[in-house]
Amino acid sequence: MAKKKHHISGADIIIEALREEQVTHVFGYPGGAVLHIYDAIYKQKDITHILARHEQGVVHEADGYARASGKVGVAIVTSGPGLTNAVTGIATAHADSIPLVVISGQVPSVLIGNDAFQEVDAVGITRPCVKHSFLVKDVTELALTIKKAFHIARSGRPGPVLIDVAKDVTGAFTDFHYPDEVSLRSYQPTVEGHVGQIKRALKSLKKAKRPVLYFGGGVILDNAHAELINVARRLHLPVTGTLMGLGGYPGNDPQFLGMLGMHGTYEANMAMHHADVLFAVGARFDDRVTGDVNKFCPHAEIIHVDIDPSSISKNVTVHIPIVGSVRAVLGEMLHQMGEEAADPAHTADWWAQIAKWRAVDSLKYETDGERIKPQQVIETLYKLTGGHAIIASDVGQHQMWVAQYFPFHEPRRWINSGGLGTMGFGYPAAIGAKIARPNEDVYCITGDGSIQMMIQEMTTALQHQVPVKILCLNNGYLGMVRQWQEFFYDRR
Repeated sequence: MAKKKHHISGADIIIEALREEQVTHVFGYPGGAVLHIYDAIYKQKDITHILARHEQGVVHEADGYARASGKVGVAIVTSGPGLTNAVTGIATAHADSIPLVVISGQVPSVLIGNDAFQEVDAVGITRPCVKHSFLVKDVTELALTIKKAFHIARSGRPGPVLIDVAKDVTGAFTDFHYPDEVSLRSYQPTVEGHVGQIKRALKSLKKAKRPVLYFGGGVILDNAHAELINVARRLHLPVTGTLMGLGGYPGNDPQFLGMLGMHGTYEANMAMHHADVLFAVGARFDDRVTGDVNKFCPHAEIIHVDIDPSSISKNVTVHIPIVGSVRAVLGEMLHQMGEEAADPAHTADWWAQIAKWRAVDSLKYETDGERIKPQQVIETLYKLTGGHAIIASDVGQHQMWVAQYFPFHEPRRWINSGGLGTMGFGYPAAIGAKIARPNEDVYCITGDGSIQMMIQEMTTALQHQVPVKILCLNNGYLGMVRQWQEFFYDRR
């Protein structure tokens, strides 16, 4: 039933709307354009406000909260530089399809377009890095706009949504009416996959002599890990995952070949190259996975399942496209299979070849007994935690070492900036993850470069008593940048 209240302020409408969306935490940094909202936050007790120390940290913390919880993260920033400081965080979330609602303050509506103090075109600046954006200049539109924002952020391919609210709107009064649901004529994501296409895909997978299941972050975003595991085991498929997909399939399972791509295992990449059927699930064929697209999987018929139709055949030509929710499509595939399961003998030669590639042991390393190798550090952390910790990583070599040497067995335990590669992301994201799941051990794996970029958020952790453990791999330089200089620039 739609909720109603009479004659309340725009700021109170925001609070009531957040309550209706069952928001328990918001991350923010105050400023003049959002003080009406902050006053409303002060007067209530249902929603906890986490005070960050920089607007980029605000959004990264909301992002980490969303990734760890599966809920929509909420961030509040002020106008002008408050909004521009938040853009890196918004772009980070957009690149990884993380559901956020970012509420930004704006100058009073009568001053918009006048180059007023701390005025920026928030909608224009963020247009390339949000799923959608709104500018609210009328308090009567505020509640419905918030409802639309949450619906857009969490449905279809998730992503950040900006609500830019003029200051006078938060101080104006109107009746509050919050609908139970909202329908947008121009936005109707396809959830159920085409039954005929799923049947075609299943037939192709059953016939395949050299199949590979390649999955990405879409599996985790759609909570489809159980369905993925079931399909892989029923069809006896070799499985490889992207950086963003780790945890969507158990990292210690015999069918898992490890991560693929530039930093992936030899067996995963060789299996991809020689596959005759590639089953891509919730992945977008990123350049770090494909390399030269003209040489990618040259022998394979490609099946691609994705909620976002614009991702299909965007980078790699797909032979059997299936638009729909990953969970729904895999569920329908299992339904069509019934009690049927693949005969392991059908792909025995393929598995024998994979065993030979595995025997190369591409992740082996040597130690001299004196210096600590970073791989040892990550392996030791895995042994100490049993793989049950939440790991938030910064960006660099340490990020890839975690992906290679820390097998993730469950979803939403691996939090990293995969698409944008944002140094400084790890620590504030770890804070957000710990707030979302306070009973879990949360580690931030970082380097001496990344940790300095958002180090002020330690004050946030101290103020709000958020015990995040930091493991800093300090090698005295930007390791990945140095590596590229050594390989491609004659060590310059």
